[in-house]
Amino acid sequence: MKADYKNWMPRGMVMGTGVGTIAFLVLYLIFGVSSIIPEGNTKRVIGIVFLVLAIIFCVATIWMYLMYRAFSYNGKRQMSKQIIEGVASYVSIPDGGKGLDVGCGSGALTIACAKKNSAASFTGIDRWGKEYASFSKNLCESNSKAEGVSNTSFMQGDACKLPFEDETFDAVTSNYVYHNIPSSDRQAILLETLRTLKKGGTFICRYDDQGSEK
Repeated sequence: MKADYKNWMPRGMVMGTGVGTIAFLVLYLIFGVSSIIPEGNTKRVIGIVFLVLAIIFCVATIWMYLMYRAFSYNGKRQMSKQIIEGVASYVSIPDGGKGLDVGCGSGALTIACAKKNSAASFTGIDRWGKEYASFSKNLCESNSKAEGVSNTSFMQGDACKLPFEDETFDAVTSNYVYHNIPSSDRQAILLETLRTLKKGGTFICRYDDQGSEK
C-alpha cells in the first residue's frame, strides 16, 4: 500500500481550463470564422472576444499543467515533498507533546511531523471543501496507515474557529492555507491559530501573499 498525497494543483482545475480553451476556440471558429454571421464589425468583434478568451484559457491551462507536474509527488521535481519535509524539519516536540496542522489537506505535513516526532501526537484539521474534493479525512487516515504512522488523528473543522482550548499544542504548522481563507482580516485568523499554541511553542506557517512565500 502506497500513500497518495494527491496534488496541490487539482487535476479538475487543469481539465476545466483545458475544456474552456477548446470551447472558446470552437466558438471562435463558429462565430468568428464560419459564415453563420455575415461579415462585418459584429462578426469581427465576436471573433476577437472568443479568440482572446481561448488564448487566456490556453495560457492558464499550460501554467496549471506545469504546476501540476512540479507539485506531483511522483514527478521529477517533487516540490510538494521538498516543502513538506522542509517544514517538518523545524518541528521538534517533547515526548508526550501535541502538534496541530491547520489545513492538513491529504495529511502529508501532519504525517511528516508525526514521523519526525514519534513520541508526540499530531492532529490534522481541514474543512476539505469542494475546491479540493479529492482530499478527505479518509484519505488522510489511509495515507497515515500506508506510511506506518499511528500517532496522528484527523478531523474536519474551521481554521477561523478552531475547536481547541487555549494553549493546547506544543507546535502548530500550516502550509499554503491562510491565503485561501476568505477573510478581510488575516491577523484575526492567525491570532485564532496562535491561541491554541502553548507559550514558547513552535509556529511554522507557509503562505502565498500575492505571489510571495512566507
